[in-house]
Amino acid sequence: MKKIVIVSDTHIPMRAKKLPQTLVDACQKADFIIHAGDWQTLDVYYEFAAYAETDGVTGNVDPWEISDRFGKSKILTFDDLRIGVVHGDGIRQTTEQRALDTFRDEKVDIIVFGHSHIPVMREVDGIILFNPGSPTDKRMQPQYSFGVLEIGESWELKHIFFDKKN
Repeated sequence: MKKIVIVSDTHIPMRAKKLPQTLVDACQKADFIIHAGDWQTLDVYYEFAAYAETDGVTGNVDPWEISDRFGKSKILTFDDLRIGVVHGDGIRQTTEQRALDTFRDEKVDIIVFGHSHIPVMREVDGIILFNPGSPTDKRMQPQYSFGVLEIGESWELKHIFFDKKN
């Protein structure tokens, strides 16, 4: 069983000084970590990479060194599962629609995106759209959140919701 932690919009150190313990606990058991942008600093990447192999994309508030390292979008493959990753920022349309449009000519099973800080999991034309929300800046949401994808003979994707940033 492979465990993948999916996170976005950490905004460290602007919205939090450190990763919340609930997320750290999940990362300690992860085989891989996907970050959908707005890391804020490269130090956040190094912290995640200390727990598990980490990849992701740049968000609209990320500096050039994050953009140079990760790019705006990519497809990650785990066994037969293809995951498109994009932050989702831009003009016109909704964040979800921009995420879908990024991969419209690609065969992906899941599209991971961020930007809105709103947890989303829904199917559109056979593709699962997944926004993990934010573990550090819940904005108007009732709880902080991130995602976990478990891949074995089949796969299961879910949100992890929690109350404290601790």
